[in-house]
Amino acid sequence: MNRPDFDAITEADLRAGGSLKWSMFPDAIGAFVAEMDFGLAPAISDAIKASVDRGVTGYLPTQLATDLSQAAADWYADSYGWRIPAERVHHVPDVIAAFELTIENFTAPGSAVIVPTPAYMPFLLVPQMHGRRVIEVPSIERDGRYVMDLDGIAAAFDDGGGLLVLCNPHNPLGTVFTRSELLAVSEVVSSRNGRVFSDEIHAPIVYGSAQHVPYASISDAAASHTITAASASKAWNLAGLKCAQVIVSNDADAATWDELGFWAGHGTATLGVVANIAAYTAGRDWLTGVVDYLDGNRRLLAELVTERLPLARVTMPEGSYIALIDLRPYGIEGDLGEWFRSHANVAMTDGAACGAAGVGHVRFVFALPRPLLREAVERVAAALAAREAVGAA
Repeated sequence: MNRPDFDAITEADLRAGGSLKWSMFPDAIGAFVAEMDFGLAPAISDAIKASVDRGVTGYLPTQLATDLSQAAADWYADSYGWRIPAERVHHVPDVIAAFELTIENFTAPGSAVIVPTPAYMPFLLVPQMHGRRVIEVPSIERDGRYVMDLDGIAAAFDDGGGLLVLCNPHNPLGTVFTRSELLAVSEVVSSRNGRVFSDEIHAPIVYGSAQHVPYASISDAAASHTITAASASKAWNLAGLKCAQVIVSNDADAATWDELGFWAGHGTATLGVVANIAAYTAGRDWLTGVVDYLDGNRRLLAELVTERLPLARVTMPEGSYIALIDLRPYGIEGDLGEWFRSHANVAMTDGAACGAAGVGHVRFVFALPRPLLREAVERVAAALAAREAVGAA
């Protein structure tokens, strides 16, 4: 298919659209929220419009829910080789709702939640809202990529951890974990009788030779202790339509889910289900073009950081459209997100919000038209140069 000219999308176009990314900070380039700026796949847009025209805007029909389960199961089978019964796939409003349901219904009361860091910010906040302690386990660098610290995870389970949050592809590090790496994690979890919440929301976005491997697919042991969360929301830009999927991979968890009944999926949007079905069944060609464009963006970001931010460092993401940029050598203290909004008119997330391991970093969403990606890095470079000039004066 012919990919739309994403380079031609302007800042004015994006602000006129009125999304959170481009309206929350009206003077800043938006790189702080995990949304893409590339519109909708035509198949999804057509499906939503057709549903609106037919008046399918009320409560979620049973048949649509069933169709979503089948579409998600087929996507997993076709894309990753994991064949799961459609009846094991359930709808929820979003991945965080799935996370909350997992904490409350699939872990021991009072057990801690283990979060490898830097992490997606709500993974650090939501457990505390449910009265759970969070144990941060900083990721470690190995051969130029960040992986989970297995010894640290084992120690966290020994310290009262009950649930490990596994984000794959990782947000914000961009790591796509290999089968052998996942098997090593599963051995630690099994040895401690722990559970895993596997967030696979970025699974459709991987680059080069990287391949997404569903964690629960690697062994019977992994399937026995995992709740998997998925959605079309990141890869096809549908976050506001409130639809995700929970996959249960063993009989005991399936029985527990059945006991939860209707309420577990309460709040899932009918049009979100329509959009997710269209993404999984008719959105692959569009996604292929978008991933190709994002592949170019991640490479450009790495080049620009090297050229324009010589003291900074960014690990090349293997998946997702999020990168963590290490700015510690520049010595900026406090909230880096606020500093760069004020001094560079670029909106990014302070890495400290991703855990102690993220202090001195910024989380940068590079799903931008390339001219705006270049402009964002140029603004950051100019702000740092101005700061250095003042310091040298």
